[in-house]
Amino acid sequence: MNVLLWLAYKGTRYTGFQVQPNAPTVCQTLQDAMQAVLGARPDVKGCSRTDAGVHARRFALNFHYDGRVPPERLPLAFNAHLPPDIRVMAARVVPEDFHARYAAHAKTYAYRIRSGAVDDPFDSEFTYRVGASLDLEAMARAAAGFVGTHDFLALCASGSGVAARGDTVRTVTRCTVTRDGAVYTLTVTADGYLYNMVRILAGTVLQAGRGRLDPGEVPAILQSRDRRRAGPTLPAHGLCLLQVDYTL
Repeated sequence: MNVLLWLAYKGTRYTGFQVQPNAPTVCQTLQDAMQAVLGARPDVKGCSRTDAGVHARRFALNFHYDGRVPPERLPLAFNAHLPPDIRVMAARVVPEDFHARYAAHAKTYAYRIRSGAVDDPFDSEFTYRVGASLDLEAMARAAAGFVGTHDFLALCASGSGVAARGDTVRTVTRCTVTRDGAVYTLTVTADGYLYNMVRILAGTVLQAGRGRLDPGEVPAILQSRDRRRAGPTLPAHGLCLLQVDYTL
């Protein structure tokens, strides 16, 4: 059977999801738990390759399994062998041809920014702090400029194989900024993302909030296809994968 797992994890200690040599990853840690429970190390298909330090509230993966443990009992069994910063939240059987990456039709990320002189020790691992005060209206206007179907090459870090192939058009259906006290949250939903796209988008929105970028420049930045025109790539720890959407 083909099983879909939903994970939540804090990415602070890991070099991303994908298995890498000589570095701790979420996938490797999960497969260690699978080995302990199933007596085998199944091939895992993740919905995304989150970077080092990025978090996830709802990360999807699938694997094929023919063991005796019922799927609904797998979360409890796996969690007994996982560290506290990784948890399997749910499991279900999906069609045999389901692939967690290719079946996804949208993913939602959030990037959190704190405005203030001091970090909050209770959320500093999940929030990027800036000392400057921020203009929420300017940030929201800049964010809205990214909604739609565009070539996002200007928001792609160098070294991307996808960009090298010219596959840089994506559709953003939501891009908003909200404020809760000193914390500003950028939420983005799209049908796909380029390398570091959300972190660069967040850096561009932050520049607007700091008065260093006119929100009206966003269309020109996208049309330029020039990475130098966009904002900086913000640190990974402020980014979290919130949701992956499927039709099941």
